[in-house]
Amino acid sequence: MTIKSDRWIQRMAVEEGMIEPFEASQVREVGKEPVISYGTSSYGYDVRCASDFKIFTNINSAVVDPKNFVESSFVNKSSDICVVPPNSFALARTVEYFRIPRNVLTICLGKSTYARCGIIVNVTPLEPEWEGHVTLEFSNTTPLPARIYANEGVAQMIFFESDEVCATSYSDRGGKYQGQKGVTLPKT
Repeated sequence: MTIKSDRWIQRMAVEEGMIEPFEASQVREVGKEPVISYGTSSYGYDVRCASDFKIFTNINSAVVDPKNFVESSFVNKSSDICVVPPNSFALARTVEYFRIPRNVLTICLGKSTYARCGIIVNVTPLEPEWEGHVTLEFSNTTPLPARIYANEGVAQMIFFESDEVCATSYSDRGGKYQGQKGVTLPKT
């Protein structure tokens, strides 16, 4: 496997529709306002967080169960800023829609701007031939409320290309999160 460069990412986004919408360069300000950077970097792509959030609340004293997830454990919010309670988490999605090629595996890592504030971004790998909006999980590890900014950079996607295609892709398996749009809760 080889890690892919900015030129490869740009070619795949433009010619194959791998990332939509696509930003060919690093955006560090919008208008004259500074933003947490997003767009193509040297060896990855910095994704943005959309403005729809699901903020975890324990108001109903629910048990977190991935096999029987209770949607009422979340408060829905649509805003340019999401405040994640102390020692809690929120779900969101990327602005970008991804179409991963059959010979590519994509790994997501949080941006250092958030990590240095105690905010961890968690995303599972994007498997070959997976497509959709990426559901993002923001964990606030601090004892204080933390802000997440919509339409700004939150994580970096790194693309690994194999020298051969996989025998069975995510699409071939009929993966349960294939084609997801919006913030998607756990499925079994």
